[in-house]
Amino acid sequence: MGYESFIAKRYLHSGRFFISVATWITIIGVGLGVAVVCFVMSMHNGFESEIRTRLLGTTSHISIFPVGSQLIEDYIPLVDAIESIDGVVAASPFIYYKAAVSSQTAGDGIIIRGVDIDREKKTSDIAHSIKAGAYTFEGLKTEDDTIPGMIIGTHLAERLGVFLGSTVVLYSLRGEDLKKMTRPRVAEFYITGILETGVFEFDGQMAYIALEAAQKLFRTGDAVTTIHLKLDDIYNADMMVPVIDSVVGFDYDVIPWTVMHRNLFSWIAIEKKLLFLGFILIVLVAAFSIISTLVMLTMEKREEIGILKTIGATPGSVRKIFVYKGLVIAATGVVGGWSVALLAAWLQNHYELITLPPDIYFISYLPIDTHPLDFAYAGLLTFFICFLAALYPAHQASKMSVIEVLRK
Repeated sequence: MGYESFIAKRYLHSGRFFISVATWITIIGVGLGVAVVCFVMSMHNGFESEIRTRLLGTTSHISIFPVGSQLIEDYIPLVDAIESIDGVVAASPFIYYKAAVSSQTAGDGIIIRGVDIDREKKTSDIAHSIKAGAYTFEGLKTEDDTIPGMIIGTHLAERLGVFLGSTVVLYSLRGEDLKKMTRPRVAEFYITGILETGVFEFDGQMAYIALEAAQKLFRTGDAVTTIHLKLDDIYNADMMVPVIDSVVGFDYDVIPWTVMHRNLFSWIAIEKKLLFLGFILIVLVAAFSIISTLVMLTMEKREEIGILKTIGATPGSVRKIFVYKGLVIAATGVVGGWSVALLAAWLQNHYELITLPPDIYFISYLPIDTHPLDFAYAGLLTFFICFLAALYPAHQASKMSVIEVLRK
């Protein structure tokens, strides 16, 4: 270790009370700046990861839609062919239409999803989202008939005022000629399960029924509207599209989740970059305090600088002393900022201190997901800013004239 770094460390602990306090204030400022940057980046990582997990757990990694028609007929061989593709874990056909629903106390317009429950278990996480009841469409037997089962979201159940065992009525005009005096088709369903995905739009607007019941209600015959896929790696979705296209042919649109939810994730990515640039300004403010601290240290240590130059220290060596001190301040602040950010992330993930309105942000609390690369970027950028901030006072110290110092 050169004598420059040794002197820089001595200067860090020595000096008048005001300069010592200013040094620690500068370190705290750098640390808080780094902590805020790292925490905000981790917040966006967690927000994006949570939304991606919940969306894809409820929807799909890749969706297949028919081209030029509303239905996919003879879908069983198509599903079997898709499942034979390497990288595809499972495929599930379903029907997706809007309908009106009414209970004894309320009514609303909702989205009905008719699914094959055995195949759906392999492609989505709905079974793990059941809050009450069971993941089944087993009907309620009455004296006259059997009422088919239905699974609805928690917010929809609250809005309709229904519970497990309640019955609701669905109304559909799909396939009817609206020019004639037609009445909607009516079907009664029995609530067998209430789910909570954590995504407000799903929990408040969607209901699941058996595929056969949906085909009957919407008059689709033995056909479906969509096939969705689960992949072994969600980040291979774009690469899998041409492979799946070659199997299903050009009669179908193959849409990965990156396209289906592009607007949402593009907005999150852009906001993350803008906030990163904005919070770096905090580090820049701390950098100005480094300049003022080193300038005051230069004025206090001018006699020692003169003595160092008298015994042979070069301007370059004097410059290194003050640059080293600036980097020590930066290193201490970066490590402290990392520690504060990690502690804050742990507290938030374990105690959910910051909550969010789920009807706006999809989720009820702010999740934190720390990425080492984000911490490294913030640390390196802070080091670079602090290095630039230390150059000016270091240069001024190296220009001091020995003669003028000794005269004073």
